[in-house]
Amino acid sequence: MKKFKTGAALAAVAMAGAFVLSGCGEGRGSGDATDAAAADGAGFAADAVIGVSLPQQTSENWVLAEDLFNDGLSEAGFEPIVQFANAGVGEQQNQVQAMIERGAEVIVIGAVDGAQLGTQLEAAHAAGITVIAYDRMLTQTPDVDLYVAFDNFQVGVLQGTALLEGLEARKAGASPWNIELIAGSADDANSTPFFEGAMSILQPKIDDGTLNVVSGQTTFDQVATAGWLADNAQRRMDTLLSGFYNDGTELHGVLSPNDTLARAALTAVDSAGLDVPVVTGQDSEVESVRSIMQGIQYSTIYKDTRELVAETIRQVQRAQAGDDFESNDTVNNGVQDVPTFFLPPVIVTQENAVEVFAGDPILEPVMSEFE
Repeated sequence: MKKFKTGAALAAVAMAGAFVLSGCGEGRGSGDATDAAAADGAGFAADAVIGVSLPQQTSENWVLAEDLFNDGLSEAGFEPIVQFANAGVGEQQNQVQAMIERGAEVIVIGAVDGAQLGTQLEAAHAAGITVIAYDRMLTQTPDVDLYVAFDNFQVGVLQGTALLEGLEARKAGASPWNIELIAGSADDANSTPFFEGAMSILQPKIDDGTLNVVSGQTTFDQVATAGWLADNAQRRMDTLLSGFYNDGTELHGVLSPNDTLARAALTAVDSAGLDVPVVTGQDSEVESVRSIMQGIQYSTIYKDTRELVAETIRQVQRAQAGDDFESNDTVNNGVQDVPTFFLPPVIVTQENAVEVFAGDPILEPVMSEFE
């Protein structure tokens, strides 16, 4: 079992060994279609409404997910309602409530703030609706049936490992190496496992003197980035660079939890006139992938949104058929151990990018720019 707010040791994801842990929510509603589905042993009608509430459009992957959910659910025979909560938590609360009133049989939620939907999720379960947490855990609630995501603690482990490997490969001379840390938004449940996974690798090297966080800012609260906004990360980096690196002190590396914030850090470094440090990332955004191939940003994490959406839709289809969900782990959300299906993330550097992105309709063409 994993806990979202601890640095528990990571178990390897065994995709082929997924086992059944959780039952699906019963189909609700009335009418001939639902009655016929029940008579056939199905969970609910094959053309049911499926709600998908996504957070703000802060990364390319969220934008891609909208199209993939619309197309994939439609092709599977469902009626999708896919919406973004660009105005924040209040809008997402209203969206979920509206999906309940529309008669959705399953609601898939990529939360703006996973701790702020308790009332809506309780109402969904009271109506017999199955709730799936997508990419981000829904926390402090018993009313979530399944969590589908890439393994976020492992993402952090890969980022911490990449930072060390990049420092060894790119920075001449022996350690100690000067680094700074950036974390994601505190209201995103993924930000903590990202950071804790990375620190499980980096903290021992900080303790033994291999790494030196010059600013002294090493706790999650000190390094979190409100709203995952690039402007917030860049302002903080500007402050750190002017306060701790204006005397000739070199900055060798930056732990960044995603590509957007990595680019913000690199912009701040460029403005300060410093040499390019080793910078990690996540999401394989096109601009950052180009930067990696140009030898600027060091690494990213590839989490194929196509795979994540396809797995979520597969789980919805299991619910429709009256089958149990498949899971390969559990994650404690502060109230219960939630059955979880983890997909494995992949670290990407200049050395393996062509191989990793082969077949990706967006990123494979980017690779051709560097042939």
